[in-house]
Amino acid sequence: MLGRKESSALDTAIHLFLASSNQGKLDEFRALAATVGGVRSVSLEPLPRFSELPPFDESAPTFAENAAGKALHYSRFSDRPVMADDSGLVVDALGGAPGALSARYAGPNASSDDKVAQLLAEMRASGSRDRRARFVCVIVVAQRGRAIAVFSDAVEGEIMESPRGAAGFGYDPVFRFGPVGKSFAQISADEKNHVSHRGKAFRKLADFLASSPVL
Repeated sequence: MLGRKESSALDTAIHLFLASSNQGKLDEFRALAATVGGVRSVSLEPLPRFSELPPFDESAPTFAENAAGKALHYSRFSDRPVMADDSGLVVDALGGAPGALSARYAGPNASSDDKVAQLLAEMRASGSRDRRARFVCVIVVAQRGRAIAVFSDAVEGEIMESPRGAAGFGYDPVFRFGPVGKSFAQISADEKNHVSHRGKAFRKLADFLASSPVL
C-alpha cells in the first residue's frame, strides 16, 4: 500500500508522450526529465505505435510550424498530452540552411554521417570564412488537438572543418561550442544537456508544467 507521500508524488506526476522515432532525442529528453525537480515530476515515453500512425508531413519552412503541426497531429491519437519538437542547425554562411530541413538535408534516409558530409561540402562550396551557427529547438505540447505550451531556445557555436568526437548524434560532431572549445560530440551527455538548445527549451517547459493547472 502506498504511503501518503508516494501516492501524492504519483498523482502529481506529468505523463507525456513524445511524438518521434528519433532515439537520440528520446534519450536526451528522458535524461532531462530525470533532472526535473520540484513538486511535479515529468514522465516521458514514446507515443505507442508511432510508426503505425498516419505520418505528419514536416514540410513547413520553420521549426515552430513543424513542431506545432506535429504535436497537434499526433495528439489526436492519444488522451495523454503529446510533446513534439522540431530542432536543427542554422548556419549563417548558408543563408540559414539546413534549418527546418536539418533532418532531411542529405535526403530522407540519410545517416548522420551523410548529413555532416553534406554540410561540410556546402560550407566548402560557399567559400565563406564565416563559421557561425546555432542549434535551435522548438517544443510544443498538445492534447486532443489543442496546443497547451510552446517554448524555444538556441545555443550559439560554429562549424568545425572536420568531425570531432563520437558521442551525440546528428550534426554534433561538427558543432563547436565556444565556452568549452569542443564539439557537442566531445562532451558528456550531462554537459551537453546543460547547455544545449534542447536542454534549455525543455527546462522552460518543465518550469511551466510544474505550476500549470492545465495538465
